[in-house]
Amino acid sequence: LFGCPSATCHMVNAPKTLRTFCKSPKCNNHQVFKVTQYKAGKASLVAQGKRRYDNKQKGFGGQTKPVFHKKAKTTKKITLRLTCTQCKSVRLKPIKRAKHFEICDKKPKGKAAY
Repeated sequence: LFGCPSATCHMVNAPKTLRTFCKSPKCNNHQVFKVTQYKAGKASLVAQGKRRYDNKQKGFGGQTKPVFHKKAKTTKKITLRLTCTQCKSVRLKPIKRAKHFEICDKKPKGKAAY
């Protein structure tokens, strides 16, 4: 399983809508969810870690924290952002790694169905 290129190279298709359980107290039953791809937000300059890092970097002494160079992964795990159509509550669902990801109109057939 490890190092298997076939596990990562396949394209993943996700449906535009998905019927699944909504945990919010407003719904608490199965609803239709709108599917979008999760994207990380812009890093804040006022976050505690960033303020600490910037303060430490100030002045002489060069780079103070380790910079990561040994990158091994070629793909990132895809995270689906599921938004309930009734109460607008959001759920994040991580799925497998893939190089290509697509949100389709129709539900996909076969193994790549999420």
